Amino acid sequence: MSQVSQGPGWWQASDGKWYAPEQHPDYRPPSPTPPSPTSPSPTSPFPTGSPAGPMGVGPSSVTSSPFSLDVQRLSRAERITAVATLVLFISLFLPWFTYNTGLGSVSVDGLWHGWMYLVLILCLAIMAFVVARAGFGEFPLALPLPSDQILLIATGINAVLSLLGFLLKPGGISGIGWGFGAFLGLAAAIVAVVPLAMPALNSRSQ
Repeated sequence: MSQVSQGPGWWQASDGKWYAPEQHPDYRPPSPTPPSPTSPSPTSPFPTGSPAGPMGVGPSSVTSSPFSLDVQRLSRAERITAVATLVLFISLFLPWFTYNTGLGSVSVDGLWHGWMYLVLILCLAIMAFVVARAGFGEFPLALPLPSDQILLIATGINAVLSLLGFLLKPGGISGIGWGFGAFLGLAAAIVAVVPLAMPALNSRSQ
């Protein structure tokens, strides 16, 4: 109540005084405004239109790296090592030592020495490792060493064992010669390790 109007909506009664709008007999309070459909729900931590995945993680936050073979992911040294290791693997089944009996020749393959089975297993492991390197953008397993050092160790062992297998002929029989597989296997073992060993030797010399 006032002796003069206080603003819009104020009204003058029969007693000559002015009253606030909500004191008028015909006053109706305004209806509440409904919430906007795009506004966030007060009970939901996520805005409307942005659903969350399990455990509150968005669907695009979890990605997987599918296998896709791409040799461009491999370095030049890794490609040479892979091809040479495949040749070494094949050579193990070729004649490494031959002997002429007079009636004909006999031969044994590269697995005649028992330790050459370790070379066989390492060849399979090296080829599987290189295929995994070419197939995944990021290696699916945590490695204890860089990939080039792992390959250097494996190919170095192959080279040493192949050299021993080449030099140590089957004993007790004279006239035993080397077969084609022995030369091929030794050469492949050396070619497989050289591209990996050269950078390590160069960095050490510097």
